[in-house]
Amino acid sequence: MNAAPADQIRLLDLQALDSRLDLLSHRSNSLPEHAEIQQRGSDLTELRSLTVAAETQLSDTKRELVKAEQDVEQVVTRAARNQQRMDSGSVGAKDLANLQHEVGALAKRQSDLEDVVLEVMERLESSQTRVSEMTARRDDAQHSLAEAESRRDAAQAEIDVEVEKVTRERATVAAVIPDDLMKLYTRLRQTQGGTGAARLFQRRCEGCRVEFATADLRTIRAAAPEEVLRCENCSRILIRTSDSGL
Repeated sequence: MNAAPADQIRLLDLQALDSRLDLLSHRSNSLPEHAEIQQRGSDLTELRSLTVAAETQLSDTKRELVKAEQDVEQVVTRAARNQQRMDSGSVGAKDLANLQHEVGALAKRQSDLEDVVLEVMERLESSQTRVSEMTARRDDAQHSLAEAESRRDAAQAEIDVEVEKVTRERATVAAVIPDDLMKLYTRLRQTQGGTGAARLFQRRCEGCRVEFATADLRTIRAAAPEEVLRCENCSRILIRTSDSGL
């Protein structure tokens, strides 16, 4: 393949711009905020689940307290009714004895149920504290996640601005490079780790860093300026400049 020396030199400009775009892509993909956001998002998901579990436990405990208080109320009501019957003097001796026995049993039952109410109230207080704690932690995690996302977006915006600028510059350079040379460069970039063209600098290929032997340098010197040379070691397009050491 032949190409004007100026077009070959432009490949170095194009390669520099493509390398810059590759670097910007790497920066975008490796922003530290990505890992931070992933971790904070995972933490937030867990805290949300824990908060829901705490709220569910609180709701269940509230229902349990209502039930326990209702049980106490039922016993108090029945004991009051029995006491009222006894105080009325309208029951016989046998019924009176039975009522007195039941009132005593109800008093014991009331005491036991009130102990249950106290125990449930203690668990209710603990559940309320748990909900408050988990809600605060969840909200803090949400805020931290939002901050990390904001920092990522700001960093990405800066990268996007530079990507747009470099992309415009690349389009300008690529537009004047012959199609066949451009196709070869593009293919080599895909197969050679992003570098399709490399400068011959001080007798060394800057693509693979291999120094050419004397015989190879003689062949390069003998090549016409329009001839598109390839590095024998890495196959990249080899660009000759005034610093090639020929």
